[in-house]
Amino acid sequence: MVNIHLKRIGKKKTLCYRIVVADTRFPRDGRFIDCIGSYDPKGKNLTKIDTMKYDAWIRKGAKPTKRVETIIKLFKENKLEGKVFKDETTS
Repeated sequence: MVNIHLKRIGKKKTLCYRIVVADTRFPRDGRFIDCIGSYDPKGKNLTKIDTMKYDAWIRKGAKPTKRVETIIKLFKENKLEGKVFKDETTS
């Protein structure tokens, strides 16, 4: 089974998260299939989420955690603090 969850990165007391797609058998900060964005809970750094990748993984059957669902909902409604960038495509 595949799920979408937060992978913790950053230093102690200055944490950030990556939103990743991973197999449920992998550990929280271990191997993952795809990285679909990043999230900073303090709002000082930028938050980027590729909603097109998120929707594609949902269509394939990936299950997001409750926290990720909340973050995506707030992101789509532009209610996250700090700098927010939507659907940036990298070349």
